[in-house]
Parts: sequence; C-alpha cells; structure tokens
Amino acid sequence: MKRTLCLLAGFALLAFAATTAQAQVIAQWTFETSVPNTAGPFAPEVGSGSALGFHAGASVYTSPAGNGSPHAFSSTNWAIGDYYQFQSSTIGFSGIKISWDQTSSNTGPGRETLQYSTDGTTFTQFGSELTILANASPNPTWNSSTASPIYTFSFDLSSLSALNNASAVYFRLVDSSTISANGGTVAPTGTDRVDNFTIALVPEPTAISLLGGLGLLGLCLKNRRK
Repeated sequence: MKRTLCLLAGFALLAFAATTAQAQVIAQWTFETSVPNTAGPFAPEVGSGSALGFHAGASVYTSPAGNGSPHAFSSTNWAIGDYYQFQSSTIGFSGIKISWDQTSSNTGPGRETLQYSTDGTTFTQFGSELTILANASPNPTWNSSTASPIYTFSFDLSSLSALNNASAVYFRLVDSSTISANGGTVAPTGTDRVDNFTIALVPEPTAISLLGGLGLLGLCLKNRRK
C-alpha cells in the first residue's frame, strides 16, 4: 500500500510539472495599447518589435473587439498576397512557438498561410493553408469579455533552427485565396482581424517538480525491489 501511494505521488509530481509549465513570452501584440486605426507599424504590448498590415489596394484599418478583449487589428479590401506581419528579435532564445487568434467576416478571407523569414524579404511558408472561421453564427462572435478557443492557432516552430538566436524574425499571415470565410468570394468590404499574436518559447516542465517526481519514482522502485 505504501509503495502504491509512493508511486502515485511521484506520478502526480510529474503531471504537475507538465501542466504548470509556462511558455516564456518574447513579444505579444494584444492591441490594447496601440488600438490600431492605420496600417502601422505598432509596438507590441509585451517585449519589442513591430506589427503592420499590408494591402496592395486601399484598406480601412480599425480596432474592433478582440477574442475576449476590447481591441484587435482589423482591415478591409483583402486580395491574394495581402498580409499582417509581426517582427521581433530572438537573440538569446531558441525553441520558438507562435500563437494568435484570427477571424473574418462572412465575406472576408477564408484561406491564409503562415510564412516566416529572418531577413524580411525572403519568406517561406510553414505548414499547409489555414482555414479562417467566420465571425458569425453558428460560431461564437468575438466580444470584449469572452474568448473562444476555436479561433486560436498555435504552432511549434522549434524545428526551424533559423529562428533561434536571430536578430530579427518575421511572421506573416498572408491571404492565399479568393474564397471567403463563408465559402463564397472575398468582397472589398470583407474584414479579417487578428488578436493576441504571441512569439514565445516552447515550454519545458518546471525543473524542481520534474526532478522531484523522477527522484520519488526512483526511490519507490528501489524500495520495491528490496
């Protein structure tokens, strides 16, 4: 019985280490300070860097409700190749991950790609084309008080060594299709908005809890053999 309790305690410590691991944030844009109404650039609310929007044609930029916050970054008149861009430094860091919230109006872009660069000129697509959900029923709509996880994208980029310890890294969310979020065609008045864009480190289990759990398990197994 004692050995069983010992093993359970060891596994509990390991589980705690895994669930309490926190990702260190390098830069984050919530748009609560910048409250954008132009293409930018805008400094992040956490860390350093810049965010901006690019449209080949004229676009109206606004800051409507985010995904559970008062403000996001929104724009109209989307065409293939238009994008949002986020830039920061990763000097001293390795094992990069990014996450963000994104939605479109019914006639806003419904397909986009994630691209990255270390020089701001040559960009490489990461993964497959992304589907952007409509900010309309039956989906929960964005508002200032309640966030919905169905709009959140998250990617572990630790396999991309070029992003480690780099003086500058760039990420773009690029319109890649004329298909709108409701399956029709993107219209000039259609909007796409982004919120909570975060550049962070892939989290690791807390060292003390991890070592404690492993140590306790080792002691339990040692005593069991006696």
